[in-house]
Amino acid sequence: MSAARPRWRVIDFGPRTAAEYVATNRALLEARQRGLAPDTLSFLTFSEPAALVGFHQSVDQELRRDYCAHHGITIQRRVSGGGALYVDSTVIGWELYLDRHAAGSCDMLDIARRICETAAIGIRNLGVDARFRPRNDIEVGGRKIAGTGGTYDGDVLLYHGSLLIDFDVERMLRVLRIPAEKLKDKAIASARERVASLKELLGGAPSMPQVIAAMTGAFAAGFGVEFVPAEALSPAEQDLFAVALAEVDTEEWVEQVSRPVSETPVFEGLHRSAGGLMRVSLSVDSARGRIRQAWFTGDFFVNPRRLVADLEAALRDSPLSGWRTTVERFFASYPAEMLLLGPADFMAAIENALQASAAGAVADAAVPA
Repeated sequence: MSAARPRWRVIDFGPRTAAEYVATNRALLEARQRGLAPDTLSFLTFSEPAALVGFHQSVDQELRRDYCAHHGITIQRRVSGGGALYVDSTVIGWELYLDRHAAGSCDMLDIARRICETAAIGIRNLGVDARFRPRNDIEVGGRKIAGTGGTYDGDVLLYHGSLLIDFDVERMLRVLRIPAEKLKDKAIASARERVASLKELLGGAPSMPQVIAAMTGAFAAGFGVEFVPAEALSPAEQDLFAVALAEVDTEEWVEQVSRPVSETPVFEGLHRSAGGLMRVSLSVDSARGRIRQAWFTGDFFVNPRRLVADLEAALRDSPLSGWRTTVERFFASYPAEMLLLGPADFMAAIENALQASAAGAVADAAVPA
């Protein structure tokens, strides 16, 4: 007779504000750590447009604050690290609150792979060919459809993701400080080629119950567990939630990390090769000595088309001192086909951007409201 499978809770929180979302994260982390809650998979939607920065990020370095204020976009700080993101009612959030033994590893890269591959199966069950893209994205045909991230608090893991149901890419670009060629039309079109939504891919948006069923089924199979539905938090969790909400729904919480935009300038580099014109916009965190983001555009041809997005992912938050090694390792293991183009051309574009950095040629990142 086979042993009974572990039982996890699944709960649908429905629409929540950004502050309620963050407070829920903190409350359930604490409840799981105290033994007041079981391992849990939860879902929610966002009742308001919001920009969420990672726990260690500076609002001014990651977001265009004036644009957010002008368009009524709430700014909030997550309890987990990782990058900033824009969410609204067209994004479904999902979270796992697990004891570290249930996660099966203490290495965050291993955890990300296992959870993202499982989540990708759930998304595939909705009808699209979703796949894990290291380090922590889920993509369809090279286009990002979900971002993920996680954090440990003692022996408890919080791992969460945001699944794009029907997404406004242009608004995302204007909210986040993405080095997108000053938001020209070509940059916006290029961004749309990098991001996908379920509505676009399926020809219609799946319902919340459909998403919950698909994802829950995938996690049940992937982790060998049985899910028990719950309608609401327990009284003990509600108390922790109230305390957390009172703290995070404040300016002090949101603004607890403050660093100037001048520490993260954007530089542009142009490179003309036999394969076409290449442009890279490079966002550099000078204080930490890292490349925050790289954004490649141009009239060159590569196969597979997702190569550029994958290279950008490899360069994201990578050491500035080792950027050449990052690029070389990427192409050494990547099955790329390029027309009159080679890895050296990508490196030349980056080098030109860094030379602009050394010369102090900061690209204008201002965006009109």
